[in-house]
Amino acid sequence: MFIDQAKISVKGGHGGRGAKSFYRDKFTRRGIADGGGGGPGADIVIRADRNLCTLLDFKYNRHFVGAHGAHGSGKNKKGRAAPNVVIRVPCGTIVEDLGTKCRLRDLKADGEEFIAARGGKGGVGNQKLRQASEGGPGEERELLLDLKLIADAAVVGFPNVGKSTLVSAVSGAHPKIAGYPFTTTTCILGVVRFGDKSFTIADIPGLIKGSAKGRGLGDRFLRHIERAKILVHLLDISASEGRGPWEDYRALNQELKDYSPEVYRKPQIIAANKMDLEGAKENLLRFSRQVRKKVYSLSALKKEGLEELIEAIAERV
Repeated sequence: MFIDQAKISVKGGHGGRGAKSFYRDKFTRRGIADGGGGGPGADIVIRADRNLCTLLDFKYNRHFVGAHGAHGSGKNKKGRAAPNVVIRVPCGTIVEDLGTKCRLRDLKADGEEFIAARGGKGGVGNQKLRQASEGGPGEERELLLDLKLIADAAVVGFPNVGKSTLVSAVSGAHPKIAGYPFTTTTCILGVVRFGDKSFTIADIPGLIKGSAKGRGLGDRFLRHIERAKILVHLLDISASEGRGPWEDYRALNQELKDYSPEVYRKPQIIAANKMDLEGAKENLLRFSRQVRKKVYSLSALKKEGLEELIEAIAERV
């Protein structure tokens, strides 16, 4: 299951208590202060992991509390620091503090990490005639984890134009494929290998008019193309759904523009799918004259024309 947002609470561990201790022997009756300090509490660390692609783990596990530091003891022995708690999230996760509405970190690279909540400092022991003290409390925060997929290319288009079929044909991904609209309800990532190179491609669920304003959860899907380097605009050139390719092309570009001018300005590759159906060739000639751009014709179902499209994407990436 693909989940792209989650709320969690994190709390650093409490610092260990400083010791109040005195060394005495038959020659030292008054005693010498030798209480060691307490160990610091555990930090809560959030780390990006390229092997993860969803925030599903946080659907039920939402509370993370660090262990307390060990208490100090006599003979100037300091308490042991508590081990850090590491929370692994997918690359592309944005961490936001819900209390302050402040963005803490955008974790893009594998292994990138930061301390989301620091553990409390250990208490001071009474060594060197100091007053022994309790350990400090750890930081506590409510966080929003917001995942935006990192893909080299994102396939966008209206429902039932063949996006999932295309991604399945060119990569190792296996999205659900059926002959009805809105089959894909979550974003799917696949890896395309071209010679000795490779790039990632994302299958974005079908968009409709009003997607930029949230209709049909369109804004939830559009956010995943913000990081893509290029957009593959897939069209049903056969007009099998009763919509013309030119109308689809203009309508979808308007949705991208309404959502974000930066997304609208991303490089686009136009691909005409379903060339194996009746009327596709005539529609392709008419559409090419209207758009006045390079259009890659293909049939994802029959795996025809895919090599030229993959090569074009690889060159742009």
